[in-house]
Amino acid sequence: MPKLVKLYIRHTLIGFAISALFVALLLWLNVGNLFALISGSSTGYLAGFMLFMFNGIVFSGVQFGIAIMRMADAPDDTPKGRRERIKAPVAAPIPVPATHNQ
Repeated sequence: MPKLVKLYIRHTLIGFAISALFVALLLWLNVGNLFALISGSSTGYLAGFMLFMFNGIVFSGVQFGIAIMRMADAPDDTPKGRRERIKAPVAAPIPVPATHNQ
């Protein structure tokens, strides 16, 4: 199996594990009375499964994105060109001729 596919599967599983932990904490802490809503309904298991699934899709996508972005090469520490300081402009008075209209 290619390395990229292994990487994707591994981080997708990590994302779904984070989702399971997140949903378990939501239900355990009863955020928004969610546990009572899910346990008190006859189709509450479907709502819990959908909550887990949709959060799993989001968390696994973020997890895989972070993994891909971390694969970038380290930046070079070599100096690039001449690093001269930018001199701030000096304020100078500008003479304006005065006209007197009568």
